[in-house]
Amino acid sequence: MQRLVASSTGARAALCPRYTTSPFFFTRSLRTAAETVPQSPIRVFRAVDDVRKWRKPQMINYRSVGLVPTMGALHEGHLALIRAAARENHHVVVSIYVNPAQFGVKEDLSSYPVTWETDIAALAKLDRELADDGGNLGRISAVFAPTTPEIYPSGFPGQAIDSKGSFVTITPVAEVLEGASRPTFFRGVATVCMKLFNIVQPEKVYFGQKDVQQTVVIRRMVKDLMVPTEVVICPTEREADGLAMASRNVYLGTRRREVAIVLNTALRAAENAYRAGRTDRASVLGAAQDVCDMMLRAQRDMKPSERVLFEIDYISLADPDSLQEVDTIDVAKGAVLSGAVRMLPVEEPQNGEDLGHSGGPAVRLIDNIILPPKST
Repeated sequence: MQRLVASSTGARAALCPRYTTSPFFFTRSLRTAAETVPQSPIRVFRAVDDVRKWRKPQMINYRSVGLVPTMGALHEGHLALIRAAARENHHVVVSIYVNPAQFGVKEDLSSYPVTWETDIAALAKLDRELADDGGNLGRISAVFAPTTPEIYPSGFPGQAIDSKGSFVTITPVAEVLEGASRPTFFRGVATVCMKLFNIVQPEKVYFGQKDVQQTVVIRRMVKDLMVPTEVVICPTEREADGLAMASRNVYLGTRRREVAIVLNTALRAAENAYRAGRTDRASVLGAAQDVCDMMLRAQRDMKPSERVLFEIDYISLADPDSLQEVDTIDVAKGAVLSGAVRMLPVEEPQNGEDLGHSGGPAVRLIDNIILPPKST
């Protein structure tokens, strides 16, 4: 399949000024509903109308559709969501769209990894595996890869807090944790998800537990706005050392990748404190803070040409429903441990060192652990 992209940065900018880093800035004359993934029956849709035309007979024939929303740069975590969707639905739709509304004004949208060829190859390979697995109800039927003008037909309203436009805002759950650091992020998430739900009209949508606040926001949106879609949350997929799989991990490079487990290690220490019977905030989060302090001291004692520095944005102990901070864990409900760490750029790169995608900019990683209820 030939990628029908604008031939220059200037041409892309003419289509959507300032927000042109997605590979899917197609003019209407270039889109084709007949596009398919190479060596695969998976159809590729660029236009909302084409998705709706495909969806209508599935609804008439009572064929269920599961949606897996992504921003591309697919990894095993995404593929696990697709496998779950294929087990439970006749058709699986995977959306690939780098949503500019999920980036703040000062966040570099242009550096986000765009891996279209790799992504569709992975989907084609997975679809063949699904076809050979008799335990699945369905397979990957379509990829929805729209343009920004297609998703924002009145024009992209911008990333500023005071931008004017049509938004979906879920408060107060979207104002804490990640929302405190990135005040427009969940507005962008909720808005684009509502659009995708309205376009695809899936019976079920699939999200990973890694983005725990996102799952709470989407569930609240579906409940409060009465969206006829079931939200399915799947466990976080992790690397062998515990690092949560994420598209942003490609920024890390070799040296920072080894230290990036700091957040998961800290959360595990807090989890162990809870399992040992501690329920007060100071004890549970104190165990996590001790791990962070120890690992940071160890790095600071190393030479700049060898060390990795990081900043802890937050470590949270929150109610599982509201995500409001708690002083004491209600053992009948459990709690959510979560955090964010900012891996700083390598200070003194070594010759030939792998710094990661886009030269290894600062990387913000998130993770969480659900503390389960205990019987009293």
